[in-house]
Amino acid sequence: MSRSGLYKTRRRVSEPGIRAVFAASYQSYGSRRLVTALVNRGVSVGRFKVHSLMRRAGLKPMWKHKFVHTNSNHELPIADNVLTATSIRAAPSKAYVPDITYIHSHWC
Repeated sequence: MSRSGLYKTRRRVSEPGIRAVFAASYQSYGSRRLVTALVNRGVSVGRFKVHSLMRRAGLKPMWKHKFVHTNSNHELPIADNVLTATSIRAAPSKAYVPDITYIHSHWC
């Protein structure tokens, strides 16, 4: 084997190599991000080669949901509704309420 052939086989990407990087990404990388990850590991490969290897191996990235619905069935204490007081409801523009449902909480 020639020296250039030896170095080429060391850098050659294979299906198990793609599977390892794909699994390390929690199955969320597509072909473009896999190419970047492989280049960072020293493997020179094109996007369409990675795409065809992913298709042959049956690897499809799973998208993560950005919004998580909360579960209200819990035993944690629930804060009292202070807006039900008659003194606050008596006049308009006395109480402003923010919407913080976009903040991710780990205990839900």
